[in-house]
Amino acid sequence: MSDSIGFLIGDISRLIRRTFDKRAKAIGVTRAQWRVLTWLQRHVGINQSTLADMLELETMTVCRMVDRLQSADLVERRADVDDRRAWRLFLTPKGVALTEQLTPVGEQLLQEAMIDLADTEKDQFLHLLERVRSNLQSIDDADLQEKRTNHG
Repeated sequence: MSDSIGFLIGDISRLIRRTFDKRAKAIGVTRAQWRVLTWLQRHVGINQSTLADMLELETMTVCRMVDRLQSADLVERRADVDDRRAWRLFLTPKGVALTEQLTPVGEQLLQEAMIDLADTEKDQFLHLLERVRSNLQSIDDADLQEKRTNHG
């Protein structure tokens, strides 16, 4: 059963990304760009290294992505007062406006995906997904702690 659940979650994720990509492209945003913009919207002022970890990408890859977003006046780098070598990342007003355009695209897609679910089913589905995420986050945190303990 776990293979089936894992496959379904992966397939749903793929279909959401693919459909969202098509709709975001009409606004002029690539998948990589909307991922960065969304993380920056949710985590205002994070540094590039933390963003790279969140996106599960190499720091240099994220640096090049941020370079392009900064050139497009969507992202601003500010010096980190705690670390002279690091930059904090912020959306510019233009970046905020773009994420505000993308938010309803995502919301509409999810509404369409759950069109035939009753409100109580949607609430239950969300609650169950949050529990699964929490369980997986606990496992990941414990694995990370064990790794630090064994190597530290």
